[in-house]
Amino acid sequence: MLAGPDPFEPVAAALAVPGTASSDYDLNPEYVLPENRTLRSAAVLVPLIRSGGGLRVILTKRSSALKYHPGQIAFPGGKADDGDEDADATALREAHEEIGLAPDNVEIIGRLSGHETVTGFNITPVIARVVEPFDPVPEPGEVDEVFSVPFAHVADAAQFSVQSRRWRGQRRYYFAVPYGHYYIWGATARILRGLAERMA
Repeated sequence: MLAGPDPFEPVAAALAVPGTASSDYDLNPEYVLPENRTLRSAAVLVPLIRSGGGLRVILTKRSSALKYHPGQIAFPGGKADDGDEDADATALREAHEEIGLAPDNVEIIGRLSGHETVTGFNITPVIARVVEPFDPVPEPGEVDEVFSVPFAHVADAAQFSVQSRRWRGQRRYYFAVPYGHYYIWGATARILRGLAERMA
């Protein structure tokens, strides 16, 4: 019996295409960023796991008690530590801490270009394959929920819409890609939108 097509192959092919950096300001061109700003390095893991003939992407709902992006849907990840060798190491360490995903159960596929957030981070998205199913363990105080959504949904640019809300006295526009009762928006949606554009 022949195995079906490898759903990770199109992802690897998409990541082989050069991309451009993104930011939370992409849809707000009137906002002028200061040239001397200092960004903190961070990385997120975009964990893809095989499910049937397709893929699902693992996401978290952040604790409402956190200082940055409380209660939002996010990838496991965080700021770089001095001991991290590179962005891959940061993403793997954070995913292990936040959702209990062991580094030896992960195969890195590639990276997206950096994403700058309104909170002053330069995030490197690390796209990875989860080799074997695992039981997520949310980190108390940081992660309220670990869940997954079909990759086909968030890899389809047609599923994204531009929405807005007031932020610091100004109307800010951003991408959103809701799924069920999960409202995926902001940096997470922008990173997924960048991946969707490459997948196309």
